Amino acid sequence: MISKKLIDLGVLALRQRNSRGNFKPHVSLRFRDDAGGLRMFSVDTTRTPNKYPQPDAYLITHAHSDHHGKSAMLSERALCSEKTAKALEIRHDREYKGQTFKLGEEFELEGVRIKTFPTEHTAGATAFYWENDVGTKILVTGDVKDASQLPPCDVLVTEANYGDPEDPTCHFTDDLDSLKSALLENGAVAFGAYEFGKTQRAVELLRGFGYDGAIRMDTRARVLTRSMLEAAGELAELDCTQEEGVFIVPPRDLNRLPWHLKKYVLSCRMDYPYPTIRISDHLDAPGLEEMVRKLDPEVTLVYHPGGNRPAKFSKHLNSIGIDSISIDMIGNVLSNEFV
Repeated sequence: MISKKLIDLGVLALRQRNSRGNFKPHVSLRFRDDAGGLRMFSVDTTRTPNKYPQPDAYLITHAHSDHHGKSAMLSERALCSEKTAKALEIRHDREYKGQTFKLGEEFELEGVRIKTFPTEHTAGATAFYWENDVGTKILVTGDVKDASQLPPCDVLVTEANYGDPEDPTCHFTDDLDSLKSALLENGAVAFGAYEFGKTQRAVELLRGFGYDGAIRMDTRARVLTRSMLEAAGELAELDCTQEEGVFIVPPRDLNRLPWHLKKYVLSCRMDYPYPTIRISDHLDAPGLEEMVRKLDPEVTLVYHPGGNRPAKFSKHLNSIGIDSISIDMIGNVLSNEFV
């Protein structure tokens, strides 16, 4: 059994329940530190009420809402990069209460030496790496765009946003040529992109193509982009009556802009009423498989997103000889074997 294999490696994966008896999001990991103390890190999940036992840390890999930093950021036990903390504060208008680090730093937390690595999913997005008392190397990635800097591990905890190899929409490469053509061929063009993550990637790409004019976006997107990017260039206030220039707005807001603007959505989804240019912040299915092969874990735990893709990616890994378990196979029982 894979779960028994995890126990043999000194790791217990579990899902906690909230006060209503439902599973809290994502997963927690129990293990022993070098001194033999029992530790628990909760990954990309909501806080546990203070009246209940707390994890040693809430690991927040990045600031997207489906990783539940809005809740975890209010705990002194939260842990994330400086840029992720800043993005959480801007997005949710709350003070981040936890601990921060510079991405790439190594530090000690509750007797555990933690190393951090970029995943390039968003500015500040972090993979966490540590070893337990028996030397098992544990890596938690969150969502991944670029796995080139991630270290080999024994237990990999990762995502499957585009992990279904049988789904054609899970096979893609960034269509940079179309993005460049859309920019250069239109005097006025609007791109639909989510305000955190995709907007900053779009600005980086447009500046990389040589565009040095103003890019119009709403106030919060501008604040986020200036905070996340050192070379954002000129970012102008969104003016829906303006008829020239480059705009970046959430996809739902494209219809607020003048009708004559050429409009595109930067996404791998194909269900928008505007032409789509494939620009993703994730690895596709082959990329995720290549990442797992490169990291060479003994066990891969697939924990994100919701729905059936974790199970499908886990099943695929098992079919090619890579031991894997998905979050839907994890219970909330604290095994006596691990006490």
